[in-house]
Amino acid sequence: MDTGPEIEFSGQVVEWRGPAPYVFVPLPPDAADLVDEVKADVVYWGVVPVRAWIGGTGFTTAMFPREDTWFLPLKVAVRRAEGVELGDVVDVRMQVGR
Repeated sequence: MDTGPEIEFSGQVVEWRGPAPYVFVPLPPDAADLVDEVKADVVYWGVVPVRAWIGGTGFTTAMFPREDTWFLPLKVAVRRAEGVELGDVVDVRMQVGR
């Protein structure tokens, strides 16, 4: 199993007109730097797999690079469970890797 660091950060929920889902939390520079340090060990097809938690809700997804950082997609089920809306600032904990 390829796993990288556990990272905690806060970020604003944004909409991006790209592939669905359209709602993401961009990583702040320090968190993005940590991902960049280990991406060679965990990346596949240009994305980085993660297990993430917002509040009490855990989920798996894959981040992809955009605008000099990584974008963490927020699934609809996660947003509903935690009452997350566009513009909210959320606390994220995530484990990089599969």
